[in-house]
Amino acid sequence: MIGERGPSTASDPADRAGATLEVDLEGVVANWRLLAARVAPADCAAVVKADAYGLGAQQVSAALAAAGCKLFFVATLDEGIALRKRLLTTCEIVVLNGPVPGSAQEFVFHQLVPVLNEPGQIADWAEIRRRHDRLPAMLHVDTGMARLGLTAREFARLTDELLPESATRWRGLISHLACADQPRHPLNDLQLARFASMRRHSGGLPASLAASSGIFLGREFHFDFVRPGAALYGINPQPRNPNPLCQVVRLKGRILQIREVERGESVGYGATHVMEHSGRLATVAVGYADGWLRSLSHRGSGRLGGNRFPILGRVSMDLVVFDVSAADPSLARPGAFIELLGDHYGVDAAAADACTIGYEILTALGRRCHRVYRGVPNQC
Repeated sequence: MIGERGPSTASDPADRAGATLEVDLEGVVANWRLLAARVAPADCAAVVKADAYGLGAQQVSAALAAAGCKLFFVATLDEGIALRKRLLTTCEIVVLNGPVPGSAQEFVFHQLVPVLNEPGQIADWAEIRRRHDRLPAMLHVDTGMARLGLTAREFARLTDELLPESATRWRGLISHLACADQPRHPLNDLQLARFASMRRHSGGLPASLAASSGIFLGREFHFDFVRPGAALYGINPQPRNPNPLCQVVRLKGRILQIREVERGESVGYGATHVMEHSGRLATVAVGYADGWLRSLSHRGSGRLGGNRFPILGRVSMDLVVFDVSAADPSLARPGAFIELLGDHYGVDAAAADACTIGYEILTALGRRCHRVYRGVPNQC
């Protein structure tokens, strides 16, 4: 009989998980090293914003720091504060969105480097640096995105601020390419020319233009350091070429039920799939609440015993149905797992089926998935 306090022993989370996400930290490190070797003598940073694209910023950053990475980029102040608790102060953490009004002191307290994107942020940083000695910052210039960053006119008015004797310890001049995954797009060369011109007027600041895809445009795009993000996590930086990077995630969902269905029966919400033949269906404990996107309805697939089986009907919040009529019944059984992402069906393939990009597949992966990290480094 179970008492008021419940069972005397707790089950392992892995044993009761509906989905398991395995993250290969050694693979992340291998990808970083490949990119670092490609851009040497330029330095190679790591972009770990959005919780390292959904894979766990603390675990990923610890692995990269142990491998020698010293410069990390996040998007928001809260991401930077959380990461600072994990990394030694010998690692620099740069916040791409910069300080929102009233937050500059937090950057100082947590030893974070802001990216200053517009005149208001520069003015706020100038105010707080009067109380501190040469605070570090990076400067973002817009060369063709019309998003964050100083315009050419705003940059021209700032030239005196960039002199070596400036009160700000400028750690870098950065910009971002709009079409780097399209090597022949004319905007790439135009942005390169604009950035090179701004760099010549920056007083010799370390410069960075390339993120993941930009690394593969050529050495002239590398400047002093590069900022890969998606490529670290196995997303192909050259969509029309073979992927030189290894897959680092494996997602598998648990089969909850096997059901025999007859010809003419409908499957899932909206009765959008009707069986043309009798068959056997596996209902799996993964849905769009776990990041398995609804747009994979009728299009995605899973693997079982090395074979591929299609999704039938709509992906719902917590469940998805696969046609396992041709599967070995000893494999397609309640409690077994069907592989959703892996070496044979990576994030780019899933993204193509979902009519999106690999970035969205990774960052959507929900926290309900039980997470397993392979190749966990020593604490840093």
